[in-house]
Amino acid sequence: MPARPAALAGATMGTTWSARMSLPAGRAETDARRAIQAALDEVVAQMSTWEADSDITRYNQAGPGWQPIPAAFFHVLGHALALAQETGGAYDPTVGPLVNAWGFGPHQRAFEPPSPAAIEAARQRCGWRRVRLDGEARAALQEGGTYLDLSSIAKGYGVDRAAAALDALGITDYLVEVGGELRARGKRPDGQSWRVAVEVPDASDGHALALPLHECSIATSGDYRRHAGSGDGRYAHTIDPRDGQPVRNALASVTVLHPGCMQADALATALTVLGEAEGMAYARRHGLAALFILRESGAWRAVATPAFQALAAGR
Repeated sequence: MPARPAALAGATMGTTWSARMSLPAGRAETDARRAIQAALDEVVAQMSTWEADSDITRYNQAGPGWQPIPAAFFHVLGHALALAQETGGAYDPTVGPLVNAWGFGPHQRAFEPPSPAAIEAARQRCGWRRVRLDGEARAALQEGGTYLDLSSIAKGYGVDRAAAALDALGITDYLVEVGGELRARGKRPDGQSWRVAVEVPDASDGHALALPLHECSIATSGDYRRHAGSGDGRYAHTIDPRDGQPVRNALASVTVLHPGCMQADALATALTVLGEAEGMAYARRHGLAALFILRESGAWRAVATPAFQALAAGR
């Protein structure tokens, strides 16, 4: 019996997920749907600050001391801390107090910029060096008042977990997406390569370019869908942990291609904070496939790393 095409969808992490695939003989759509949803539910249960009983909420509310955390949470936090060190704190999983202060956290409010005193108070609780990991005990140190926010990496990790769930079912041709972050394996049901579109960052649903996705993930960070205020008072939801302010540079979006969606997700945020010059230098230095789209005099300018250009050309 030939493989059958299937298209599935559901809800997770305050957004939606979707998956297109070829189902091998003996596999039903319900098998794939349950596996994907279970994988994503586990990520939410461990790493969502929006859930009152999640593992990350328990950590954030704990007093000083070492806190045991689940294996997946430990893995994602370890990667986040490593990236924080590599980027000099431009990426920081302890940025949560600042995100909350600017009104983009779980308890969102009508937008009003925080006072300088509120920003400084939040900054005092931030800093990736506040968190240490004990691999043998699988525990994270809580100094007291540290608030982790993994929203810039957990969604990508969820895509990876959903893909692994399909792998475990023997499904080898799929495209999985969570809130715009995607991972592809194999071919489309018609035998062609999976292709994804990079958006023009103006919320118009226009496409900047279409890319083939071969055994790869793609993630985008941008300020065009989630922001607050308007005009000169418009602020992006991405906060620069180094100064406590929303990112205000010429970058409208950064897209990263990477074998792992967890890495692509976190790197897209890190490069956004770093900005065009520093971010491009970092991307080139690490051989990253990254596309920077900038606002310039009412128009868009796209700048890609050599690795991105090669993947876009199917090389």
